[in-house]
Amino acid sequence: MEGEPVNVNEFQELARQALPKMYYDFFSGGAEDQHTLKENVEAFRRITFRPRILVDVSRINLSTTVPGYKISAPIMVAPSAMHKLAHPEGEIATARAAAASNTIMVLSSMSSCTIEEVYKNRDVAAQLVQRAERNGYKAIVLTVDAPMLGRREADIKNKMIVPPLKNIEGLVSTEVDNDEGSILEGFAKRILDASLCWRDIGWLRSITNLPTLIKGVLTREDAIKATEVGVAGIVVSNHGARQLDYTPATITVLEEVVHAVGGKVPVFLDGGVRRGTDVFKALALGAQAVLIGRPVVYGLAAKGEYGVRKVIHMLKDELELTMALSGCPSVKDITRSHVRTEHEKIHSML
Repeated sequence: MEGEPVNVNEFQELARQALPKMYYDFFSGGAEDQHTLKENVEAFRRITFRPRILVDVSRINLSTTVPGYKISAPIMVAPSAMHKLAHPEGEIATARAAAASNTIMVLSSMSSCTIEEVYKNRDVAAQLVQRAERNGYKAIVLTVDAPMLGRREADIKNKMIVPPLKNIEGLVSTEVDNDEGSILEGFAKRILDASLCWRDIGWLRSITNLPTLIKGVLTREDAIKATEVGVAGIVVSNHGARQLDYTPATITVLEEVVHAVGGKVPVFLDGGVRRGTDVFKALALGAQAVLIGRPVVYGLAAKGEYGVRKVIHMLKDELELTMALSGCPSVKDITRSHVRTEHEKIHSML
């Protein structure tokens, strides 16, 4: 690939060239047949625009507020593991890029640098949460779709190795002897908690003053239950298609979750965002903001902190143009009437 990337998708090829095959496969791969991995992206393409004309769009305001914090655009950095596999500076470079872009980064507890989410050992979980609170973190995001690790066949073939995880050093043993499959798979069996259930949300809320959001909701039923147990927000996510294959693309169930919540808590979307047009579509269907995962890692692998900043900047620029061409001077002007889903297209033909 010659010259600078002109869109976010082009960073993926640069990352593939920069990374050892094991690490590239780890970041890019999904579960089993990778159907959901493809659908997360493809589903956005089946949503079309209904732009408004003759609207004054000489000034476009991308900024928005996510529970109490103003950010430059409704684009945040999703939690993803082990950024030092992508770049020597790891999550530190990612965090600097997020700060420079005036947005929020969710730091994974499986980061190669340090702090957030929950493991089976409640003492370990409590220590992680308390460390996050002491160090100025603003919220806890609990990933709820990983009672066990999804079957990631590329990692099994590559016998994926887990580097040191700074967050849990000294708290739980990370030594794994796994002759079959990936070492990551063996490590996950040790730390993931198959007994995690709704009552644990109450326990988590009881040990911190920070708001607790849950990530991994895909159905109306779970969205309603989440509001009942007092979460502060919901992230519609299928774990980047890395857990259960043939779950729906997140953008296709976003509206179901938004309607179920009924405005009680904010809803965010994670999965498949590769264009500013995708951000616009998610906002039109009710998301307060989107989280981006793989594009950030690809930018980091290709060009370090600069690459992450560039990825976020590209998405913001594309969103700004989409808003202008759709007749939306600000984020609050983006409404459901600005998009048409595949279901509506089919219904109109009946």
